[in-house]
Amino acid sequence: MRNLSRYFNSSPVIIRLTVMMYVRYPLSLCQVEDLLSGRGIDICQETVRFWWNRFGPLFAAEIRKRRVQSHSYSQWRWHLDEVFVRINGETHYLRRAVDHEGGVLEVFATKRWDRNAALQFLRRAMKRYGPASVIPSRDECDRQYN
Repeated sequence: MRNLSRYFNSSPVIIRLTVMMYVRYPLSLCQVEDLLSGRGIDICQETVRFWWNRFGPLFAAEIRKRRVQSHSYSQWRWHLDEVFVRINGETHYLRRAVDHEGGVLEVFATKRWDRNAALQFLRRAMKRYGPASVIPSRDECDRQYN
C-alpha cells in the first residue's frame, strides 16, 4: 500500500484522491474523470473503476481500523446479529457484527447452527473491535424500571 507508484504511473496521492472522490460523494465515473481533468489530471473512467475495485477495499479497511483504534466516537458500540437466509433454496445461518451506525464489521455464514463456530466468531470480533455493548436482559430492565 505504501508503494502504489511502484506498479502504477500515477502517484499514491492521486490514486487515493480518485478513489475517495468516487466513494465519498455520489459521483459517476464520468463525473470523477471530469473533476480530475479540471485539476489537470488526465485519466479515463476505466482507470477510476479499476482503482476503485483494486484499492477501495484496502482504503475502507484502513479507515475502519483507524476508527476502531482511535475510538473517534464517544459511544462506539457494536452488536452481534443472527439471521436466517436462503441461499440456493437452502437455509443458512448468517452471523454479523454490526456497529452503531449500521455498518457491517464482520460476516460469517454456516449451513448448520454451530455453537463453537458462533463462539469463535464472537472471540474474533471482540479481539478486533473490542467488547460489544452489553444489552440487559428483560428481567434486568424490569427490575431497573420498577
